[in-house]
Amino acid sequence: MNLRSKFAAAALTAALAAPAAMLFHPAWAALPGPLTDAAPLPSLAPMVKRVSPAVVNIATRGTIKEQPGQRNPLLDDPFFRRFFEVPPDSRPRERQFQSAGSGVIIDAKNGYIVTNHHVVENASEITITLLDNRTFSAKVIGSDEGADIAVLQAKQPNLTAMTLGDSAKLEAGDYVVAIGNPFGLAHTVTAGIVSALGRTGINPDGYEDFIQTDASINPGNSGGALVNLRGELVGINSAILSRSGGNIGIGFAIPVNMVKGVVDQLIKYGQVKRGVLGVNIYPVTPDIAKEFGVAESSGALVAGVAQGSAAERAGIKTGDIITSINGVAMKDAGELRNTIGMLRIGDKVEIGLLRDGKPRKLTALIAERTDVETANAVDINKGLEGAELADAPDGSGVLIKSVQDASPAAQNGLRPNDLIVGVARTPVSNTKAFKEAAKNANVLVLNVRRGSVAQLIQIR
Repeated sequence: MNLRSKFAAAALTAALAAPAAMLFHPAWAALPGPLTDAAPLPSLAPMVKRVSPAVVNIATRGTIKEQPGQRNPLLDDPFFRRFFEVPPDSRPRERQFQSAGSGVIIDAKNGYIVTNHHVVENASEITITLLDNRTFSAKVIGSDEGADIAVLQAKQPNLTAMTLGDSAKLEAGDYVVAIGNPFGLAHTVTAGIVSALGRTGINPDGYEDFIQTDASINPGNSGGALVNLRGELVGINSAILSRSGGNIGIGFAIPVNMVKGVVDQLIKYGQVKRGVLGVNIYPVTPDIAKEFGVAESSGALVAGVAQGSAAERAGIKTGDIITSINGVAMKDAGELRNTIGMLRIGDKVEIGLLRDGKPRKLTALIAERTDVETANAVDINKGLEGAELADAPDGSGVLIKSVQDASPAAQNGLRPNDLIVGVARTPVSNTKAFKEAAKNANVLVLNVRRGSVAQLIQIR
């Protein structure tokens, strides 16, 4: 008998002598038996079947005007056009587009569908397709760029609406499901968790309080549903963070509690009538907290109070640190801006603040947004923060009424009484035109008149 045979025989003898309980490896004992109906696998399918009819595909067509930055800049050069004999009408001014997105039916009786503003922006034709392949047209009831929410209406029989949840109850780690039409793949379902709450900085020009999720969200998911495991709508999918255009596990949804307030106003007024407090604010950094003698670097530092504003009437002063609105703590300047932006004109709010390190409470009546207040601070560009803007009396541009010391506007070289007459080569006659031109500019270069001198100032 060779050595291998001797080892095998010894092993067999030991196994036969061992107790029965030792003859089986624990991993073998853990193998499952045949599955039965009494113990079904967990599945999201019942919930998905119930809510999917409320998620729709949105196809849009329209015409968009091309901006100077969207075409070859050489075509805007008069010398180039003359040298190469480019005909006057060869430069396209408008182009046709078509795109696709998603939406959620929130009111079956009235046919109200909520989606993103950017899904239906500039659309002249909107087509809705349901899960059962019914197709029909819809119209825009109202759309708000700031919150990126739009409400459509398409009254049809046998629609299914989705139940609205409470996004305030969400916590990081909660399971969620995204339903939409990524890349035109109708009614795609992906699952994940809530990765974080209260995300900002994704759309600095808008009102932000995003839910971050790793449920796969791709182009075409915009306007679709983010639901909890009860099948309640907790968010409207809006954006992704991606270098390639595809999903990398970082998606963002607008909380349904924010959506509710915007939708109510869009249905009632066709637009969101936002109120303003009338303050310029900065985040409270650790250095600012130390300088002002407060323990925590939270809240919003009041850097300026607009004359005649709701804040001035309430008694808010420069140097105050706003810590709460209606008893809800404000963690930073962005949260304060979002909170005030979602309030309605005439709302009475209790403001908690610190003044000289001591807590105070004031009451303010939210005022109507004016062109001057709309043009202040970061609403146009963060680099203009600290400048008070107003329409020039003769309609010749935008007048800089004042500039706060050490503010971004001052650091960018703006001075009181400067007159902004253009953005690059686009002339502007008032704050409304200025805001539109600035939004479409790749780089914000201001054409400024200072006394009898004209100069260009790049805003960073």
